Amino acid sequence: MKSENALVFLYTAQNKYSYNALAGALETDAFFEAVEIYFPDNEKTLVEKLPDIVKKHNMVVLAISFMTPQLWKIASLVRKLRGQYGKHITLIAGGSHPSGDVGETLRMGFDVVARGEGEALIVDLLKQLYTDGTLQDVPGIAFVQDNGKIKFTGPGKPVDLDRFPPFAVKKRKIGPIEITRGCPFQCHYCQTGHLSGTKPRHRSIDCICENVDIMKRNRLTDIRVITPNAFSYGSPDGKTFNLIALENLLKNIRKVLGSHGRLFWGTCPSEVRPEHVTRDTIELILRYADNDNLVIGAQSGSQRLLDHCNRGHSVEDVYRAVEITIQAGLKANVDFIFGLPGETAQDCDQTIKVMKDLVEKGVRIHAHTFMPLPQTHFAAEPAKSMDDLCRKRVNYLASHGRIYGNWIRQETIAKRIESHFRNRRNIPENPICDTWEE
Repeated sequence: MKSENALVFLYTAQNKYSYNALAGALETDAFFEAVEIYFPDNEKTLVEKLPDIVKKHNMVVLAISFMTPQLWKIASLVRKLRGQYGKHITLIAGGSHPSGDVGETLRMGFDVVARGEGEALIVDLLKQLYTDGTLQDVPGIAFVQDNGKIKFTGPGKPVDLDRFPPFAVKKRKIGPIEITRGCPFQCHYCQTGHLSGTKPRHRSIDCICENVDIMKRNRLTDIRVITPNAFSYGSPDGKTFNLIALENLLKNIRKVLGSHGRLFWGTCPSEVRPEHVTRDTIELILRYADNDNLVIGAQSGSQRLLDHCNRGHSVEDVYRAVEITIQAGLKANVDFIFGLPGETAQDCDQTIKVMKDLVEKGVRIHAHTFMPLPQTHFAAEPAKSMDDLCRKRVNYLASHGRIYGNWIRQETIAKRIESHFRNRRNIPENPICDTWEE
């Protein structure tokens, strides 16, 4: 006899932190104790296991979170699944791309798109799907109605981070702890502020330390955090400092960990803004954290381009941040983005000069290529290739081990994204009404 309900997360490496939080949210509600949850970690495993899952359960929901660079792979998978299972499985999409481009995601073959923050939303949505299937009253979702129109149920409320765990302990899906959500800077190439809002929300120190203790009890003693800016913890606006709150947090995490754990701050998967690197913030790293490096987001060496992107800091801030970091005995890794909209040969020359200056100080450069992403200010901007001279200079630095990253692959993906969105049918990306025609 079939058991009742199943949920399948396509638990890919690129999106696992999102799944950790979603699975953790489900562990807060007793309703989902009766739902069997599967975590295939790649498409091949999913395709192999799904036939048995469908046979075993009356209702199967497959949840896929994805970003724009994954669009074509996910579209191909959805076509394959629809061809094999039809409506015998329910497909829900979430994450940055579905949230930014609802109409296209639904046309791909998904039944429901979850827009924005997912913890409260997935609890409400799945309860409705597993019971009477009525979706009209679930805020934060979009779906195609019988009349062919897309129904958007209105935005969901911002999530209280203390209400939901950052990961799923029972399922052993544990990773970095999200400490802050929301970014006030609204960089024109970035989706973060559109997805999570511009007012920062911070997980409380008690809640963070409780989760550090959970990790420690599970013998996971390398602590990393997720935040738009590792030095903005406790700040009411995300731009000013709250050094007291930041130190209290670091001190209390250190107390929970003791001498047998390691705390990494301002490194992957989170970086710091250059204007927030000061002697005071670096001193906190030296006192409480274990990392020997810092990841600093510069993005360009051209002040004109930084202003055009709405970055909110100066080139001098980058130099100053690197100097302070190195003087403190830490290594500096600095992020740059090539091909930003409006970038000229002069901008590129200025960026290369800054990079060379930093490399001479021992900095490693983390290079990226601009990608047009839905919902952002630069969504309709063209994806530019590096000019030959810029590419030659970057390749020279890379050959000497001073640049790392996937900028070459990203350049190809960016061109594909641009072409795709230029040629596809135009639909609203930020619906403000209940329904609209495709």
